[in-house]
Amino acid sequence: MTVPPTPDAHAPELLSCDVLYTGIGGGHAPGGVVVANGVIAAAGDPATLRASYPHARERRAGEIIAPPPVNAHTHLDMSAYEFQAMPYFRWIPGVVIAQREKRGVAGALAGAEELARLGVGAVGDIVWSPEVMDGLQARTDLGGVLYFEVIGPFPGRADEIFRGVRERVEAWRRRERPGGPRVGLSPHTPFNVSHRLMRLVTEYAAGEGLPMQIHVAEHPAELDLFQRGGGPIWENRMPALYPETLAEVIGREPQPDLTPVRYLDELGVLAARPTLVHMVNVTADDIARVARAGCPVVTCPRSNAHLECGTFPWAAFAAAGVEVALGTDSVASGGSLDVREDVAFARHLYPDLDPRLLVRAAVKGGHRVTGTPTPQLRRGESWHAHYVW
Repeated sequence: MTVPPTPDAHAPELLSCDVLYTGIGGGHAPGGVVVANGVIAAAGDPATLRASYPHARERRAGEIIAPPPVNAHTHLDMSAYEFQAMPYFRWIPGVVIAQREKRGVAGALAGAEELARLGVGAVGDIVWSPEVMDGLQARTDLGGVLYFEVIGPFPGRADEIFRGVRERVEAWRRRERPGGPRVGLSPHTPFNVSHRLMRLVTEYAAGEGLPMQIHVAEHPAELDLFQRGGGPIWENRMPALYPETLAEVIGREPQPDLTPVRYLDELGVLAARPTLVHMVNVTADDIARVARAGCPVVTCPRSNAHLECGTFPWAAFAAAGVEVALGTDSVASGGSLDVREDVAFARHLYPDLDPRLLVRAAVKGGHRVTGTPTPQLRRGESWHAHYVW
């Protein structure tokens, strides 16, 4: 009886996939990586790799090979919430408010542990409370940006709120460590941050080089609000916490062609190049304004679908040259903190979009939003299991 030879454990392997993104360029579809002794020998087109490494054993690694993705927008302090998919205006009272006792430091730290387990490249997290910021800033395994959330619709209180925010931010910045998360700011939305507070926060962030994220145009009702000053958003607000009219918040009257994006642009906010999150319900003029300003955008495909907010017009943003990144939003609306699941969801949601564009957004787009370096799969680098999605 002849015993077949044992395969050489040190022989190179050609790992094939549907989409390869190495961290530079536009990617390959299909793609492949040659690995020998745990080190990347080459990456690129599978046919070229087969010709260059004829003795490499070939096996399919998975659908995607790329550096770990970045979760460019989430709310870690809601990680203990139970996920529920329902229309936006039912979800806020039915989930966000109903489960508010689950929001806080414990959930945020559990979310950070999950991100570490997933091996994410970086995170852009919206921080709801000072206690959560303290807890997350102490971690040594979390890179990216922690955006402190700012809310304040009354213009008369803007200076007071801003002074408090600035004092906290300056204290947190003194605790920043090389390789650790940076501190940023998130004036929450154009309709719950007064025009004066929005200006103060934006000018401070721009002057200090602080990254910013703003939730913009998530739900169709935002257009209704800015165009006529009413609709579901205004009707569902808590009157004791808001002025009587939207005009008092934004410092101008609503008008038929006013949008949240145009409002921010004309207020001077887009000039500071904040990251705009969601951007689902936008006009062609909105996209042009964002492109001219050079603002990046984060889309959260699963969250937008689960809350019935609409579909992010990815092709239009890509055609305008806007940098796009991906985020999960909170566990309560996205379902998990794994942005790979948003990439998979987006591949079905945008069947005509080149999948290399989606993977690049999850990696390089996310790193550009968070200001972190993009890892590269290149010759001589160690091979890691997190590279296979």
